Amino acid sequence: MKLELNVRVTPEIASSPDHLLQFVSKQNKIPKQDIKHIECTARSIDARQKNIVFQLRLDVYVNEEFVPTNFSLPNFANVSLEEPILIIGAGPAGLFAALRVLELGKKPIIIERGKNVKDRVADLRGINVHHIVNEDSNYCFGEGGAGTYSDGKLYTRSKKRGNIRKVLEYLVAFGATKQILVDAHPHIGTNKLPRIIQNIRECILSAGGEVHFNTRVTDLILNGKSIKGVQTSNGQKWMANHVIIATGHSGREIFHLLHEKGIEIHTKPLAIGVRVEHPQSLIDSIQYHCETKNPLLPASEYSLVKQINGRGVYSFCMCPGGVIAPCATKPGEVVTNGWSSAERSRPTANSGIVVELRLDDFKTFESSGVFSALQYQSSIEQKAFLVNGGTQKAPAQRMVDFTKNIVSSDLPKTSYTPGLVSVSLSEVLPPLIVEALQKGFKEFDSSMKGYFTNEAILHAPETRTSSPIQIPRNPETLEHISIKGLYPCGEGAGYAGGIVSAAIDGMKCAEAALTGSFTK
Repeated sequence: MKLELNVRVTPEIASSPDHLLQFVSKQNKIPKQDIKHIECTARSIDARQKNIVFQLRLDVYVNEEFVPTNFSLPNFANVSLEEPILIIGAGPAGLFAALRVLELGKKPIIIERGKNVKDRVADLRGINVHHIVNEDSNYCFGEGGAGTYSDGKLYTRSKKRGNIRKVLEYLVAFGATKQILVDAHPHIGTNKLPRIIQNIRECILSAGGEVHFNTRVTDLILNGKSIKGVQTSNGQKWMANHVIIATGHSGREIFHLLHEKGIEIHTKPLAIGVRVEHPQSLIDSIQYHCETKNPLLPASEYSLVKQINGRGVYSFCMCPGGVIAPCATKPGEVVTNGWSSAERSRPTANSGIVVELRLDDFKTFESSGVFSALQYQSSIEQKAFLVNGGTQKAPAQRMVDFTKNIVSSDLPKTSYTPGLVSVSLSEVLPPLIVEALQKGFKEFDSSMKGYFTNEAILHAPETRTSSPIQIPRNPETLEHISIKGLYPCGEGAGYAGGIVSAAIDGMKCAEAALTGSFTK
């Protein structure tokens, strides 16, 4: 017999199989020897009260043996001689599009401008230590895309629960812990993602697919209103009747290429702000209502949102026990983002705090036409580079100083490796963003007493929250609205916002391309 239970238990019980067994036995009057196995299928933390509890959903096997689920990969047929499907970009959308292509018995060919995960490491060191930006290999470009060197968050607000489960089960099959199937807000961690990404690539290759690194798409081959292939920087032409564009939110060259070819794209609003770093111990004390965190509790997270002057100011990509990283994609700009390892054990917590922007906010750059949002975004990144003397140092300011328009007299060492330069962030950010952030930080303190503090350091700018361009597509076929066979996909095209939603969109686009429909 299998019992399904929902229980609320202390961290001590949740973290100990023996204590959990004793708890279940006593609460349900079941002899311990009759309980053959307890499987936790869902876990979350309720920290609203001082006494923090874990909420668990359990499958309890009473006098019945437990047979664990084997999350293995499909037995893909060899597709080396099958019809090719071109996939531009090896981020989550591109990789999961390739897996769906394999499932459908066709040949995925991934073309990626950056390097594989192993070779990207030297270029990440280049930007962190030497302030050198490789335009093709950085935190945004390369195998796995921007998601590889991120916290690896797998939480999405998408309602397509079946597709989410499939993505998570694939990730487990490729090496992620089964815990991602259980946690309410699952994550993998930057230190574990590269191996998983490499396993996905090896699977694609072993089934007869292709993955080409250091290969930038420079032209689209069209026949009237149909796409027939692409040309790459080495002069090679790749022909196919279906091309999936999954180049990510920073693939600016692709946006310009589409525009130059007369392929319709649209300006898309985005959000811009700063990346804030607090001591993790401070965030823990606020969220867990304690002086010192119980070691059985994970590093605490937070999610904040306020309406300021009629627009949203909110936290974005919060990284407990994490690090702030330099994420520029070309020389002459500074961009910040954050990541965490699987253990989330670093002494600092960081989060983007960003301001909602609208199309009207980009009027200063209306001469740039459809690229007005992109130019707005780029101008901030370039200002950040100039005010710090032309390096990857981040313009920074203490939080309270920022709200008082005071240049901070000193800055502590933060997790941002290239270093900081103390400036007034009003030199970098437009007035509407500065004003909204100044008010927002003060109001956040009403939700998290102690959040508003000069211990918090603002690193600027946080600009790559989403794509400044949307590539329009038919909602029924997922093809571009005017180019047959072209499938705009994922975060860069404006249809996703994270690893899981991008992966889901990649699978949908592959399915639509090969079957004419997709699972909604």
